[in-house]
Amino acid sequence: MSRAILQVRESVEIHLMSGDFYFGDKNTRITTVLGSCVSIAVWHPLLHIGAMSHSLLPCRGKNKPGSHHLDGLYIDDSIELHLREISKRNTRPDEYQVKLFGGGNMFKHPREEKYFDIGGGNIQAARELLEAGGFMVNAEHVGGSGHRRIIFDLSDGSVLVKHESI
Repeated sequence: MSRAILQVRESVEIHLMSGDFYFGDKNTRITTVLGSCVSIAVWHPLLHIGAMSHSLLPCRGKNKPGSHHLDGLYIDDSIELHLREISKRNTRPDEYQVKLFGGGNMFKHPREEKYFDIGGGNIQAARELLEAGGFMVNAEHVGGSGHRRIIFDLSDGSVLVKHESI
């Protein structure tokens, strides 16, 4: 009599801080908390794989010293990290569902927001850079005020957003 052995991998929960990037499979949940930062979440609906990044600023400038390595703190670099992982799996950006989160105003006074619209700049840069990278945003929860807690489940591509305005 033979027995079938089924190996079940335990679920993994990854929490992203500013500058972090993670690519995982169906046994992974990725979480983060965003203010003016943005997160890009990509999910492949057939393979149940995907990634999420947590970026602070649009770009660091490619001519600065130390710019030879990719840094997830910057949206342009995090998109390149997404593209590299997608390529490693012999898939294309247009096969993924893409969701964009964050870019909130963290100032209580509208006057401050006018001068320091960091979140708005991040949203605009992310949209433009995603399009340039061959991605199409399928859903987003961006702008407004306050912070968001994001929970991205790679088993089904669902995202739970808890938004608290200031």
